[in-house]
Amino acid sequence: MKKTPLILSICALVLACAALVLTIVPINKATKAEAEAEAAEAAAGNIAYFCVDEVLAGYQMAIDLNAAFEKKAKGVNDDLERRNKKLENEQKDLADKLNKGLVTRSTAEVQYNKLQEKVASFQQLLQQKNNELAEEQSVMLNNIANAIGEYVKKYNEEKGYTMIFSTASGLLSQPVVDADPALNITSELIEGLNNEYQATKKK
Repeated sequence: MKKTPLILSICALVLACAALVLTIVPINKATKAEAEAEAAEAAAGNIAYFCVDEVLAGYQMAIDLNAAFEKKAKGVNDDLERRNKKLENEQKDLADKLNKGLVTRSTAEVQYNKLQEKVASFQQLLQQKNNELAEEQSVMLNNIANAIGEYVKKYNEEKGYTMIFSTASGLLSQPVVDADPALNITSELIEGLNNEYQATKKK
């Protein structure tokens, strides 16, 4: 029986695919001079980016929620494995008794039908638990994404960047392949997110 995946790395993909290009300040390009001034301002550092992977790894809320989810998922998986093992043992025991001639075929047939009902019930339970865990994980990821998104908006109210990109680590960090490290605001976001999270825990 396959275990429910307990990885938060997909959260990085969810957040990156959701394009946390969260704050784009609209600017009316009335003249060529204004457009050139805007380009010069952006080149001077009015664009920033952050690495989603690093934020998730350092954001205590994400760490706490993931730990709680993994603990619950492990408990569910352990219970399902125990139930599955019990059914396997019952099936093996029935086959063994039949092979040794310890029960009649009619009795074995009745027991086999009951066992099949248990298997069908177990399969329904398995599907139900997997669906519940998937939904719970989705809600968890949405909460983390929302918290990061809302904080980045507040962060940018003070910083005033024209645009903030999100990127993920990998062979090539997309969409930012190369940039001035000074434009990387990841550590600032992690610090701010954790300060905000700790403040909410004290309430």
